[in-house]
Amino acid sequence: MDMLSTQLFKEFFKSEKSGGLVLIACTAISLLLANSGIGSTYHDFWLKSFLGLSFEHWINDGLMAIFFLMIGLELEREIYQGELAKPRDAMLPVMAAIGGMLVPASIYLFFNYGTYTQSGAGVPMATDIAFALGILSLLGNRVPTAIKIFLTALAVIDDLGAILVIAIFYSTDVSLIYLSISLGIFAILLLFNRLKVHTLWPYLAGGILMWYFMLHSGVHATITGVLLAFAIPFTDGSKKSPSYILQHILHKPVAFIILPVFALANTAIHVSGSISDILAEPYSIGIALGLIIGKPVGIFFMVLIAIKTGVSTMPDGVNWKQLASVGFLAGIGFTMSIFITLLAFTDQAIISHVKLVVMISSLMAGVLGYLLLHFTLSKQEISEDNE
Repeated sequence: MDMLSTQLFKEFFKSEKSGGLVLIACTAISLLLANSGIGSTYHDFWLKSFLGLSFEHWINDGLMAIFFLMIGLELEREIYQGELAKPRDAMLPVMAAIGGMLVPASIYLFFNYGTYTQSGAGVPMATDIAFALGILSLLGNRVPTAIKIFLTALAVIDDLGAILVIAIFYSTDVSLIYLSISLGIFAILLLFNRLKVHTLWPYLAGGILMWYFMLHSGVHATITGVLLAFAIPFTDGSKKSPSYILQHILHKPVAFIILPVFALANTAIHVSGSISDILAEPYSIGIALGLIIGKPVGIFFMVLIAIKTGVSTMPDGVNWKQLASVGFLAGIGFTMSIFITLLAFTDQAIISHVKLVVMISSLMAGVLGYLLLHFTLSKQEISEDNE
């Protein structure tokens, strides 16, 4: 990873870890408001209409497209200059992400296959970058850089997997006309790239048009963000690169505006009834076990295979206990899990219950990951001091 790429990674990490702490605060505030005396007013606010769509819809389909644009730009950077640039280095987070998606989904389907809730299999597959890095940042400078890079790369690939799942399994009533127009605009933007058009505004204008037609195509509009990211020229990846400039611009708005607003709008959950009854539902069991157990087990198992078969190598300064602990942080689903929940279910009661289970499970996974890493890092320091 060259110096410029390292600088951009540090900037990304800092914005995401700080954004994770803001997310925690916004979630707590939203839950308090939703269960206070103004709960119904607070909930109804997000359903108010603006230009034909509710505020919640604009956030989930509009602002989140910008979030996915940010993820796409980060993935592009990783592929060209970062941890995914060398196939041997890339295989570790790639295989970890695959295991971290397949095992949770399998656990969920074990409890829900053949039922009306089987469509929620994608919910425990995702990792929330901001929350995971936010928790990791609480451990301070004791965390090896290799762990930060591994978790970031894993989460980015994980989000790409979630994007593919959304595109393939959660797109309904596809309009080929609107989809063709959207993809036609994408093709024109790719042509601009080939013609070395390095001004950002044609890509952003085209991205807005592409988003509009994708929104009406039946394919989820947020996919536009990722497509646009790969149309924007990366060139040499320098500070003058269109990709670098846009990624730099988006860091703070995504971390401190878009994701917090998403959290406020989508965690306005009024907790009613017995939580124990909610947690006993098959979909709740599948999500909880998928995030808390499936994620770390799937990640560790695939990492073990990758390293033992020589497909990849153990990151410098990292041991097996630490890799296993990081797997729990990947069990923090939150943003992406809630996002997929909105696509997987139509019953509002189930959606509210699933959101609650996702938050509880993510909290447990985060606490376990933090405690395990705190213990393994402390033990490592002791052993180093004794040597």
